[in-house]
Amino acid sequence: MRVFLSLVFIFTLIACKNDPKKEEVVTDMEINSEIILDSLKVSNENLEFQQKALNLKRRELLEKKDSKAELEELLISKSFLKVDDLYTLNFKYPYLNEKIKPQFENFNEYINKHFVAIKSIEKQILEEKRLCDSLGIPKQNELRTVDYKIYNLNDRLISVLFYKENHYTGAAHAAYTFECLNFDLERAVFMKYEDFFNNGTEEELREILNSLLKEKINSGEIYYDCWAISADDFFGAKNNFVINDDVVEFYFDDCVICPSYTGTYSIKIPLEMLMPVLRKNKRNPLLG
Repeated sequence: MRVFLSLVFIFTLIACKNDPKKEEVVTDMEINSEIILDSLKVSNENLEFQQKALNLKRRELLEKKDSKAELEELLISKSFLKVDDLYTLNFKYPYLNEKIKPQFENFNEYINKHFVAIKSIEKQILEEKRLCDSLGIPKQNELRTVDYKIYNLNDRLISVLFYKENHYTGAAHAAYTFECLNFDLERAVFMKYEDFFNNGTEEELREILNSLLKEKINSGEIYYDCWAISADDFFGAKNNFVINDDVVEFYFDDCVICPSYTGTYSIKIPLEMLMPVLRKNKRNPLLG
């Protein structure tokens, strides 16, 4: 009997060592650990790539050359800084020299109303919605900066690009929004989409923009996460363009054509591609 029990005990030990279930558990744990490590590695690599793409995207915007130096006599650069418990405002903006032409008052009044009216800006900040990849957590001291670039076309027109850098609480990085102004220096009036392009051409122009954007997306690189411009988005941004030499450049807020961490803020359209939609009018600066 003792011999029999001893044999049973020995076979039990052998069976435990060869238990396939225990081997599977160990193997699964090892596989899961490898998957987690691989996932962390991919995640870190993705974040690193996104940061590089964001830095490149931002640098391309900030380093764009403009005509400030050429327009030194025409421009009067202004700025203001306000630090509050909830936010910091750091704005730079242009005035036009009214000594050259008193009618430039039209431009300066618009700037005062839309960019220097601090109370309305404060209200906007407190009520505004967060952009696509910002977090809706309680606000701390948030930074808003506004700067500008300006372009001159044939001494008849200036195009002003205002780029607004918004540092939202909880966001991984700053988000950008844009506003463009085109001002006729001869008549001292602002010009809109319909002053340059024929009525009802929004869809045709959107197709031109999307064809150029598609080329960038197909090229991969930093454009891999971008997408086509919707009709609603283009209609809302159709006046957001500047004219520089023989190129019209449309600007779009973060998350309209690309996420904030990659891609581009703008699409350039060569003038020859716009000929079918241009308004044939002597007052159209694009016609020379």
